[in-house]
Amino acid sequence: MSSDLSLPDADTVIKTAKTYGRDLTERVLTTFLQAGIAGIVVTQPLNGSMWYAAGAAGVGASLSLVKGLFARLRSLTNSASLAKGV
Repeated sequence: MSSDLSLPDADTVIKTAKTYGRDLTERVLTTFLQAGIAGIVVTQPLNGSMWYAAGAAGVGASLSLVKGLFARLRSLTNSASLAKGV
């Protein structure tokens, strides 16, 4: 049996893992901040309920969309990340 499995070299795997880690870290931190801002802005003044929390999630998703669009407009890469080199 011959194996046609072709694996990338170690440098490519490490570089890809670093890029993924940076991208993932940025997205997790910005989503945390966006959700926190959305939760405070929507639920605090309105004495929040389930529907207000759903609205807060919508605000968070909207902020995430705007951030991703801004990142795409800022550079020519195919990434929604603001980190350089991603």
